[in-house]
Amino acid sequence: MTTPTNIRNLAIIAHIDHGKTTLIDAIFRGAHVFRENARVEERVMDNNALERERGITIRSKHCTVTWGDCLINIIDTPGHADFSGEVERVLSMVDSVLLLVDANEGPMPQTRYVLMRALKLGLRPIVLVNKVDRPNANPAAALDETFDLFVELGADDEQADFPVLYGSGLGGWFVRDLEKDPHEGMEALFETIVEHVPPPADVDPDAPFRMQISTLAWNDYIGRIGCGRVLEGRHRAGQHFVRTTVRWKDFDRQEGEWDVVARNNERSSHLWVTRGLERQEVEEISAGDIVWVAGPEDIMIGDTFASPDHPEPALPPLEIEEPTVSMFFLVNSGPFAGQEGQAITLRQLRERLDKELKTNVALRMEDVGRGDGVKVSGRGELHLAILIEEMRREGMELCVSPPEVIVHHDADGNMLEPMEKLIVDVPEEYQGAAIEKLARRKGEMVHMEASGTGIMRLEFDIPTRGLIGYRSEFLTDTRGLGIMTSRFVGYGPWKGTVATRTRGSMVSMDTGEATGYQLENLQVRGTLFVSPQERVYTGMVIGEHSRPGDLPCNPTKKKQVTNHRSSTKEIATGLDVPRRMTLDQALEWIAPDELVEVTPESVRIRKGILNADERRKSEKRQAALAASAAR
Repeated sequence: MTTPTNIRNLAIIAHIDHGKTTLIDAIFRGAHVFRENARVEERVMDNNALERERGITIRSKHCTVTWGDCLINIIDTPGHADFSGEVERVLSMVDSVLLLVDANEGPMPQTRYVLMRALKLGLRPIVLVNKVDRPNANPAAALDETFDLFVELGADDEQADFPVLYGSGLGGWFVRDLEKDPHEGMEALFETIVEHVPPPADVDPDAPFRMQISTLAWNDYIGRIGCGRVLEGRHRAGQHFVRTTVRWKDFDRQEGEWDVVARNNERSSHLWVTRGLERQEVEEISAGDIVWVAGPEDIMIGDTFASPDHPEPALPPLEIEEPTVSMFFLVNSGPFAGQEGQAITLRQLRERLDKELKTNVALRMEDVGRGDGVKVSGRGELHLAILIEEMRREGMELCVSPPEVIVHHDADGNMLEPMEKLIVDVPEEYQGAAIEKLARRKGEMVHMEASGTGIMRLEFDIPTRGLIGYRSEFLTDTRGLGIMTSRFVGYGPWKGTVATRTRGSMVSMDTGEATGYQLENLQVRGTLFVSPQERVYTGMVIGEHSRPGDLPCNPTKKKQVTNHRSSTKEIATGLDVPRRMTLDQALEWIAPDELVEVTPESVRIRKGILNADERRKSEKRQAALAASAAR
């Protein structure tokens, strides 16, 4: 049986796209988790179709490998800032981290954040300089920047004296000395983990049982499943325990005070441990291991499970990230509702979101009295877009409003809004356009440096509002060569009006099939989103107008048939390829009075009020209300 002394618990943390999941593929190959003739896909930990398509990790994953007599629990964490709360909770389960740094990019915004959290918990990271075989890789500079970051974040002497390995997760090798050691194998990494990652501290298998829930999962047959590390003792399936739920006192987390809000007697129904990639059901769990427990109906993040004889002390609550962006999820009221998927009712919409709330603890749902939908809040545009995409793939149809930031007020009544740290890597010839556009969006440049390869790195402090709708514009301005990354850093004073979209919409005035004849006439007025013979309806946005203000149009108009013929009538005619909006692009692009209609087959943009006369009346009412409020 595994003992605490030969268990190693660690997490892999890094900025997005620095190679965490690919590194785990190499670890699996190095530890011979699969048979030699087994056919294994790349990024095996990204088992969700969305994760594979987008190339990102959305939810943290747990796996184990064995090296010698050591059992190594590894947690793959998300790299995108919208899912950073998962990283915070995962760090409470581990004793060290592998900090992955790209040899070309060096530390990035998310690198700073996850490292700061690890250092605050007293963890001693192991630094892996990854992708050293790439063009323009500079391992020495990346290591220097990483060391400077450790010092800047207040690392103590032991934490700053970190072991370093160099290698390539894709190539499947890591070494201690890049010049002397042969570039093959993962032995150096495994040896470093066993040597430098401490076994679970202060654990006694014979003490009373105690563990804390750090992450949640859901099973339709069993219900909520809680995951955490067993801190002390043992527990057998079917035994009773006390579940203690705690909350921060008066939401003042800085003081570190909390209250016990519930204490219930519970019984476990199922216990699992992870071996390789699979969960294995077991009869007993013991101190030091990371395990899964089912039984209580309403397990919550931060709950303490303890022996009935020794329920005290309760462990402090874990941080649950607060939402920064919200949007309305509405039932599909368009003319094509139910033709491409399931036209859900408000009750079905609430049921689906309730199910999501059971495991997605950063999500909030609020009923604001609308008869057609609810307000949903999350960590960012991507966080909410992932949920919408999952619902779409389940066959549901719905409409969603533009994302809006969630504001707070300080003690003096001043408005505060979410702020982001933005880093932009852009070719030198396009830096002017990027600086100008970000300045309009209230971005303040705090740092600029040249990489020496024709790329400029620009660092900005910018309100979250300023980034909504900018990504597509940024890619256009930089011809697709720019890279933009950001992370939420807190709340700051309201920055005033932010300049956003400057062009209007081309709005259909009729329902039917778009004709090539009319689209050819319309494409000179803007950029089209539809093709000939594509169905459109009244109030649907069929393109972007080249000027400010909306352009009503009739894309279904047909050419009048006459007896007149011209030998040159087909010369110099043709339609441009329409711009096809993805869900993410549509959410960024839409105006405040527009919605995105999402079905399993289509992503359409429409006006919130389809009838043109009703829209005009609504605009007049809003203008009158605004004028009244100004007086």
